[in-house]
Amino acid sequence: MDWVISDELSLTVGTVVGWISAGAMIVGGVIPYIPQYRQIRKTKDAEGFSLLVCLALLVANTLRIMFWFGRHFEYPLLVQSMIMNVTMFLMIHLCVRVRNRNQLLQARQRIFTDFDAKYFWNWTDFQSYLDCILIFTIATSLLMYIFIDYIIFVETVGFLALFTEAMLGTPQLTKNYRNKSTEGMSISMVVMWTCGDIFKTSYFLLRDAPVQFWVCGSIQVTVDLLILLQVCLYRGNVESARSIPHRLD
Repeated sequence: MDWVISDELSLTVGTVVGWISAGAMIVGGVIPYIPQYRQIRKTKDAEGFSLLVCLALLVANTLRIMFWFGRHFEYPLLVQSMIMNVTMFLMIHLCVRVRNRNQLLQARQRIFTDFDAKYFWNWTDFQSYLDCILIFTIATSLLMYIFIDYIIFVETVGFLALFTEAMLGTPQLTKNYRNKSTEGMSISMVVMWTCGDIFKTSYFLLRDAPVQFWVCGSIQVTVDLLILLQVCLYRGNVESARSIPHRLD
């Protein structure tokens, strides 16, 4: 009788832990962007946030959704991608609104239908960003519908989705290396990313997610750790830069 109760208790605890882990996976990815969103709203300054981050995440998560149709993976990972896309559109809407409001002189409107490569993903209206991702989603949906029976195509889509997301930290890594400094970089944000990516990769491994998930998750963790290593290596450079008095012109 005791072992039956013990098994039932273990099953209940395991179920609760599973639900908590799934919930953390769904909302964990968007949490780092909440402080950024609040800061932009408070300061009315969006120049410190790159909309290319939104582009990369929208492409990555749209491809991940397409990958699901070719190879079903866990629903929490699918829901996570949907929520991340909504979050990125909210970030874009705020940044576009703030930037337009801060313009001293009304600039010429730049919209998606101008098809000017020079201003790609630097448009002045939110609708253009929606149109761009809508066209991308339609195109990838058609390709997935046509080639869904070709396993190589499906697996490639999955790899591209997760590899794009895994490479998000490389611009920061490269910038730090070139400047030999991490001045201006939010260390707490990188720590938050690292903890989240470690949890996410562990979740992929424990839940037997497709190989693309944990391979690209491992790459993402590696990039995060390299950035934290740069914090230690370039700490002296940051302190030296802060100690140099600024000129008063």
